Amino acid sequence: MADPEITPFERLGGEAGVRRLVDRFYDLMELEGAYAELRALHPTPLDGSRDKLYWFLCGWLGGPNHYIERFGHPMLRARHLPYAIGNRARDQWMACMDQAMHEVGVPDDLLAGLTQAFQGTADWMRNRPD
Repeated sequence: MADPEITPFERLGGEAGVRRLVDRFYDLMELEGAYAELRALHPTPLDGSRDKLYWFLCGWLGGPNHYIERFGHPMLRARHLPYAIGNRARDQWMACMDQAMHEVGVPDDLLAGLTQAFQGTADWMRNRPD
């Protein structure tokens, strides 16, 4: 079992590991047709989205609070209300993140916890029925 004193941020490899996960997530979103609806919700180019998710995840996973330092409290749901997020978008986001986590080699015990946390957050972000 993993040491409970080591944060998920550290277990992912710190800033470099979080960046690797975020970059793979957005690369997959652009490359895989299965994530087309999700991709359509994002601007072109994806640079700003990549940075914001990276900054957010660093703090959310127990590392530096880059997002809060730049923008204040994340207010995730409020910031996403302008975008139509229903079950399909939620499911595509989860599938894309799951694929990215597997491809970058997130350890199984950390993967289970992150999947559960991401699922709860992704479900909470829904603001439209499908």
